[in-house]
Amino acid sequence: MKNGFVRVAAATPDIRVGDVLYNSAKIRDLIRTAIEQQVKLVVFPEMTLSGYTVGDIVFQSAFQINCLKSLKSIVESTKGKDILAVIGFPFIHNGSCYSAAAVIQNGSILAVIPKSVISDSGVFSESRYFKPAPEDIKNVEILGQIVPFGSDIMLQCREMPSFKLSVEISGDLYSLYQPSQRHALAGATVIATPAALPHLAGKTEPRKDYIKVQSDRTVTAYIYSEAGPGESSTDLVFSGMKVIAEKGRILKESELYKDNIVITEIDVDRIENERLKNSVFSYDDDDHMIITFDLDHTDYDISRPVDPMPFVPSEPDMREQRCAEVLSIQKYGLIKRLKHTHIKNAVLGISGGIDSTLALIVTVLAFDELGISRKHISAVTMPCFGTSERTHDNAVDLADAFGVSLTEINIKASVEQHFSDISFDSSVHNSVYENSQARERTQVLMDLANKVNGIVIGTGDLSELALGWATYNGDHMSMYGVNASVPKTLIRAIVTDFALKQSDEKLKKVLIDVVDTPVSPELLPPKDGELQQMTEDILGPYELHDFFLYNYIRYGFSGEKAVYLASHAFKDTYSDELIKKTYDIFIRRFFTQQFKRSCLPDGPKTGTVGLSPRGDLRMPSDASSNILD
Repeated sequence: MKNGFVRVAAATPDIRVGDVLYNSAKIRDLIRTAIEQQVKLVVFPEMTLSGYTVGDIVFQSAFQINCLKSLKSIVESTKGKDILAVIGFPFIHNGSCYSAAAVIQNGSILAVIPKSVISDSGVFSESRYFKPAPEDIKNVEILGQIVPFGSDIMLQCREMPSFKLSVEISGDLYSLYQPSQRHALAGATVIATPAALPHLAGKTEPRKDYIKVQSDRTVTAYIYSEAGPGESSTDLVFSGMKVIAEKGRILKESELYKDNIVITEIDVDRIENERLKNSVFSYDDDDHMIITFDLDHTDYDISRPVDPMPFVPSEPDMREQRCAEVLSIQKYGLIKRLKHTHIKNAVLGISGGIDSTLALIVTVLAFDELGISRKHISAVTMPCFGTSERTHDNAVDLADAFGVSLTEINIKASVEQHFSDISFDSSVHNSVYENSQARERTQVLMDLANKVNGIVIGTGDLSELALGWATYNGDHMSMYGVNASVPKTLIRAIVTDFALKQSDEKLKKVLIDVVDTPVSPELLPPKDGELQQMTEDILGPYELHDFFLYNYIRYGFSGEKAVYLASHAFKDTYSDELIKKTYDIFIRRFFTQQFKRSCLPDGPKTGTVGLSPRGDLRMPSDASSNILD
């Protein structure tokens, strides 16, 4: 229970249909296993105490008595333990039988939650046995306790208020209007789903997809536990599928027919933070009963995977699709701007670096789509004091391979004249020395664009904008910034993907070399033939900056949590010291450089994280980063 993480489990005991004494022992065994693993919430299948396939045995009074005795043994086994256990069982009340879930903790039943949707379709005949949940919440007596009974119940942790649990039983999940929608709108962040659905060919993946979609739609974590192979096989077979999902992503799942329990952590703070940006979650529901519970503080290292590259999908097909989608958005954004302005000329500076390479690719694709000759694209390379032979040659080769117009303008003399005009000593390699070059290049581009009635295509990316790693009114400025919402890690993936699809071996070779070139602004003279500015040596790895950017903007994570997650994501790559140092650089620069983002040129939004002052980030330029300490 640190940084918003709660360890949870989905469990399927090896039951015998109708043998509630045996089943309760198996349930207790799995609860003990969960406790040993420091689990705070464990969810069992629907009717797991008796077996979902118990049939008419449910009407037998001896069976009903034994059910209560067995449930009591489970409740008593939790005394002195803070774990929450959600147990499916048949509940008899006022002459009616309900497929219900008892929420148990520390020797008490906190609530009994009945199933809402009773199914008689296909293989099901549930109305023979069960009544649907009553519309209101009642107090009922069970095992000598008076407990709330109804579907609109939410249990909230006092020590971690963002941990808010509701229960949705089996078919409720697949109904036209799921109880989970009400629960989520009332504030529930976690949905426990005891289930009993037979294993049918072709249904496993759609079921998992449905759970993913529901957790995404409701912005919740789902702990889903299905009845297992201990159920009767008279007509059906049950596989014991278990899935733990969070906001559209499966965190852990079981192997069918085998795993008794799966365990991972859910991030309830992430869910709450994401909901803050969504006006749908107003939490004004007055129908839900709130029951509070306590959890002991437990420190444990999370076992769930942490994606080190949140902007770049790890799965090859998804990564290829993401790259194609982003490139398409960039292309059509530029097409719209060209059509609107009736302009058929574009000017962009190409340095031989990865950002200007992507901007050139986007411009070429847009001109091809519009049927405008690539010769109307003016690629301008402007060598100066720090330009390396490698990047210069790559810039020239790219222009040649793409068939665009190439202009080379050496700006050394212009910059030196400027130094003379302002009485600056060029032996002092400070910000004046560096920024004068960037501003001279931008002036050249702007004037060339005016000359040919064209627009300047911006090359700066999202990562640089986050860090303010751009010269104000220099490379910071353009007439349309096609890379404005694409982070450095994703740009590398897009250019790589584009390169590998090329049949022109010359183009492919130069693109791959661009990707392999160290990131540098090349504003300082080389020393002994070696570059003196490696951006990542100064700022820290862009992988880390993009990781912090994603988690800070998307989820509003604290510095402690961001560093904690990064230490897991990059545990085999970067030291804890470097991770902390890089975060400190990121957050300091993010706040101090907001003034550059407050006046950004137009550029297309391509993903969920952006920094445009017109829609994505409304932040004062003089806000203090001390608020995050």
